[in-house]
Amino acid sequence: MKTKRFEMPALYADHHVAEVRRILLALSGVTEVYASSAFQIVDVTYDEKKINDLELAVKLDEAGYLGEWSVPAEKGADNAPEAAPFFRHSAVYETTKKTVAFAQQVAY
Repeated sequence: MKTKRFEMPALYADHHVAEVRRILLALSGVTEVYASSAFQIVDVTYDEKKINDLELAVKLDEAGYLGEWSVPAEKGADNAPEAAPFFRHSAVYETTKKTVAFAQQVAY
């Protein structure tokens, strides 16, 4: 058995941990998976006779976990190519409890 560690910038929450474990444990030869969203690492123990670390990396990359994590930017409300990208902002206030608001500034 061999153990391979992957650094995974896109592994940032528990739902990603569950998905990574599901993907890897479905592969023949993988016996154990330790995944940490806090440290953004995955340790995979596998049988070298059944699978290799390149195949593991390909599966993780196909699922989008090995690339750099990025925040998507949106174009203006009309999606014109010359529009500057913007980010939506969200806020939760103690006084409104479970209400979540989303806002963005537009040129209108």
